[in-house]
Amino acid sequence: MKKRNTYVFTCALIAALGGLLFGFDTAVISGAEKSIQEMFGLDGFWHGFTVAIALIGTIVGAMTAGKPADKFGRKKVLLVIAAIYGITALVTAMTSDWTIFVTFRFIGGIGVGASSVIGPMYIAEIAPAHLRGRLVGMFQLNVVSGILLAFFSNYLISSIVETESWRWMLGVQAIPSAIFFFLLFYIPASPRLLVLKGKSVEALGLLKRLASLNPEKELKEIEESMIEDSNSGNANLFSKAYRFPVLLAILIAIFNQLSGINAIMYYAPRIFEMTGFGKDDALLQSVVIGATNFIFTLLAMTVIDKIGRKKLLLIGSTGMVFFLGLVAKTLFEGSTANILVVAYLVGFIACFAFSQGAVIWVFISEIFPNKVRAKGQALGSFTHWIMAAMVSWMFPAIAESGVNGGGVAFTIFSVAMMVQLIVVFKFFPETKGKSLEQIQKELKRA
Repeated sequence: MKKRNTYVFTCALIAALGGLLFGFDTAVISGAEKSIQEMFGLDGFWHGFTVAIALIGTIVGAMTAGKPADKFGRKKVLLVIAAIYGITALVTAMTSDWTIFVTFRFIGGIGVGASSVIGPMYIAEIAPAHLRGRLVGMFQLNVVSGILLAFFSNYLISSIVETESWRWMLGVQAIPSAIFFFLLFYIPASPRLLVLKGKSVEALGLLKRLASLNPEKELKEIEESMIEDSNSGNANLFSKAYRFPVLLAILIAIFNQLSGINAIMYYAPRIFEMTGFGKDDALLQSVVIGATNFIFTLLAMTVIDKIGRKKLLLIGSTGMVFFLGLVAKTLFEGSTANILVVAYLVGFIACFAFSQGAVIWVFISEIFPNKVRAKGQALGSFTHWIMAAMVSWMFPAIAESGVNGGGVAFTIFSVAMMVQLIVVFKFFPETKGKSLEQIQKELKRA
């Protein structure tokens, strides 16, 4: 059994490398965005657009990845995603044409969005029930690992390369992309895809290799599930029966981005420079941000089933209101090289990673019935990336709108988290320790 556990763990870890590249691609632009603005002569609006274009691509990728994954298989789509990561990294690093740059950042975003859907989906399908939570959780842990790696890489490259270091920051992603691409040839197709293609005997053998405790029973459940899915037809997600879970999914996704998390991940060095830090110091502070995100995400994964989703959101909301408010106050005061802003942002990231960052995808996956769960998760993902694009696009325009622009932006984020605190307290259910069927019954009565 231990040997089989090693095999499924290795396969899940390889698939989760897509999450590492997801996180890296999300954060690496933070070290390059100011140089890119200067090179292309962009004002606040077009600068925000150039940064946010990858997130717009992410929306497209998240919404369109499902069909090719069903038609060609998760593994083949992951191979395409790995190729997209590598090619777009090289092109954006080498081009001096703004149109080409934003086009390939957009295509790279499609890869990120597809990865956010296909990676966890593949891991969930190969993972045995008794290991699924931990294995799927590896994807999110890899996302924050990629963010930390990007911040550290930016700092290291900035210290070594004097001219056009931003090109190296973007281009270095091609290395892990190539590693990801070749490792993918090691992993198998998912058992579900094999059953769908009528290869049940092969699927049974694979389930045994993947450490299933009862492979015959699991194979039967997969076959029955597919029959049920084919007989049930398409359900309307926006019918009255699903109104409350739809509202909850949209709200948690909106609040996730109104916290300002992606603005901070994309513009961390600039935010530190607003308070008087030099470029190298600002990049180093970003590494601290990434490390905090990693540590508190890891901590949240160990306690989410003990403390509960709602309590984590309430604890995190309270902390985020406090620390975002302190960042706004510091920016309004215009302090020079104020080390306190580092402490405040670290406090915010800790609260976010411990609450919203850990809860959002778990919560969305629990509140929808089986029949519309995939559609519900797509809706949550779509809302999340739409808001991420909007916030990342508008942040530089607001931050550069005047002397106190940065303070205004962080005041908006703090107020939004106050609203989240109230909404979660009054309306959000606690899903800890309840079966999916029990949660569905309670939401129907809400």
